[in-house]
Amino acid sequence: MSKQQSGFTLVELVIVIVILGLLAATALPRFIDVTHEARRASVFGLAGGLRSGASLAKAQFMISGSVGGNISMDGTPVAVNASGYPTGGATGGIVSAMQGLDGYTPSGTDPTTVFEPTNGGNSTCRATYNADLGTVVVLSAGC
Repeated sequence: MSKQQSGFTLVELVIVIVILGLLAATALPRFIDVTHEARRASVFGLAGGLRSGASLAKAQFMISGSVGGNISMDGTPVAVNASGYPTGGATGGIVSAMQGLDGYTPSGTDPTTVFEPTNGGNSTCRATYNADLGTVVVLSAGC
């Protein structure tokens, strides 16, 4: 009685392993840059939140008829300037309006607030808020 064995030979297994290694070597460089892309997207997301927060504070300011000082956004007091935009600085109204900045560190003095990522932030990866104009500028070259 002859028994026929089935399976892969050692040569076939080695060839498959070599092919998988080549595929991994060509695909790996594409995934190395994912961290930088994620940090860049996060900075742009924060910038959108800053713009929304400034616009909502300005709208609340106009609705309430305030002339400066503080407004209330969801029960949180937010300091605003005479134009109705949240004040700047590391502890300014824009920081209160954001109601949480996980992963970002605010710095600066009124009217400017700089938001840099806590992990990997630098002078070319940040969002800058200007309280005088209510504008946000994003620098993402160094993310």
